[in-house]
Amino acid sequence: MTTLWGGRFSEGPDPLAARFTNSIGFDQRLWDADIAGSIAWARAIYRAGLITEEERDQLIEGLEAVRVEWASGTFTIQPGDEDIHTANERRLGEIIGKEIAGKLHTGRSRNDQVVTDVRLWLRDTSERLRSALLDLQQAAIERAESGLDILMPGYTHLQRAQPVRFALWMMAYFWMWQRDRERLDDLMRRANLCPLGTGALAGNPFDVDRQTLARDLGFPGITPNAMDTVSDRDFILEFLSWAAILGVHLSRLAADLTLWCTAEYGFVTLSDAHSTGSSLMPQKKNPDTLELLRGKAGRLIGDLTALLTVVKGLPLTYNSDLQEDKERLFDAADTLAVALPLTAAVLREMTLHPDRMTAALSDDLLATDLADYLVRKGMPFRESHHVVGQAVRRAEELGIPLRRLPLTELQAISPLFGEDVAEVWDFERSVERRRSAGGTARAAIEAQIAQARALVRK
Repeated sequence: MTTLWGGRFSEGPDPLAARFTNSIGFDQRLWDADIAGSIAWARAIYRAGLITEEERDQLIEGLEAVRVEWASGTFTIQPGDEDIHTANERRLGEIIGKEIAGKLHTGRSRNDQVVTDVRLWLRDTSERLRSALLDLQQAAIERAESGLDILMPGYTHLQRAQPVRFALWMMAYFWMWQRDRERLDDLMRRANLCPLGTGALAGNPFDVDRQTLARDLGFPGITPNAMDTVSDRDFILEFLSWAAILGVHLSRLAADLTLWCTAEYGFVTLSDAHSTGSSLMPQKKNPDTLELLRGKAGRLIGDLTALLTVVKGLPLTYNSDLQEDKERLFDAADTLAVALPLTAAVLREMTLHPDRMTAALSDDLLATDLADYLVRKGMPFRESHHVVGQAVRRAEELGIPLRRLPLTELQAISPLFGEDVAEVWDFERSVERRRSAGGTARAAIEAQIAQARALVRK
C-alpha cells in the first residue's frame, strides 16, 4: 500500500484502522474540484520557479487525463487510495510517471487541499440549489396569482382566525424562501475564498502567489490566516444551518398542506404523482411526499447538530475529526437537491378547491371586524374587544351564527350598534379593508407579487 505519509513508519496501518480512517468512500465525489485545484497549483508552483514549463504542462495534461477517466466512469479506485487526493495523485503517477507527479504536492498539504476542494464543490452545489430555490419561489408566485380571488380562513393556534386570500398564505412562504436565498448568498461570500497556499498550518515557504492562485480558481479573494484556514469549517456550518432553516420552512409548508388535503379540510388535492396508497386500505390516498418533506427537516437539523458537536472542542489546527464534515455536507445538499424541485412540483400540480375554502369561512372570523366597527364609532378597542366577546357568547347561548344575532340583542350590549352593522358580515369587504402593505387586500397582495417578481428577476 502506497501512502502520502509513510516514510517515518516501519509498518503499514492496521487494515481495520485503514478502513475506519479512509474517506475515499465518500470524498471521491470531490474528484473534479480536486483536479481543478491541482491544475491551479501546478501553475502556481511553476510561477514560483519550482517546476519547469515542461513539467507544468505534463502535470496539467496528466490531470486532465485523470479528469476524463472520472467523467467517463472508467477511473478505478485502488485499495491504497485512502482519499480522493491519494487516488488522483496515484493515478497521475501511473500516467506521467511518479517522479514528475511527485512534484505536484510541493508546498501543499492535504489540509489546505481538502478545504479548497470542499469550497469549490460547495460553490458549484450552492449555485444549483440556488436555482432550484428560485424555481420554487417562481412556483409560489404562480400559485399566488392564480389564487388571488380565493378567500379562506387564516389560522392561529390551528384555530380559524380571520378571512384572508389564499394568495396571502402562498406569498408567506415566498418570503420565507426569499430570506433563505439571501442567507445562501450571504454565506457564500464567506465560503468563496481561496484557502490554497496556506500549507499544513503555517503558510507556504516558496513564495507562491496566493492572489493569482485564487483568480485561477475563480475565487474573489483569499483566506487571511493559515491556522484558521485549515481548521475552519464555519462555512460548512453556515451552509448546514441554512439547509436546516430551509428544511424547516419546507416542513411548515408540508404541515399546512397535509392538513388541507384531509377530508376534514378538503382545501387541496395532491396529484397522484405525489401521493401513495395503502397496502391494506384501497381507498387511501396518502400525502407521503409532504410527510417526508416534514421528516427531512429532522435529518437536516441532525446534519447541523452532528457537525457542531464535532467541532465544538477541537484545538487548533487541523484534526482528523474534521473528516466528518463532508458526509454531513453531502447529505444536506443531496436532500435539498431533491426536496426543492419536488416541493415546486407539488405546488404546481396540486388542485385547489375554492368552494371548500369559502365554505370554511364562518361568522366568528369577522369578530375582529365587529370590534373595529365599534372603534369607528368612537369606542376604545379594549372596550370593543370585550363588548364583541359578550356578543359572541350571546350568539353561542342562542345557538345562532353571530350575524344572526338580532340588533336588539347587540344594542342591549352596546347602544353604538346600528343598522349599518349589517355591512360587517361581508368577507370580501373584510379582506379589502386590510390594504396596508403586507395585508390581505387584493392591491396589497398584487404589490407583494410585483415586488417578488422583481426579486426573482434580479
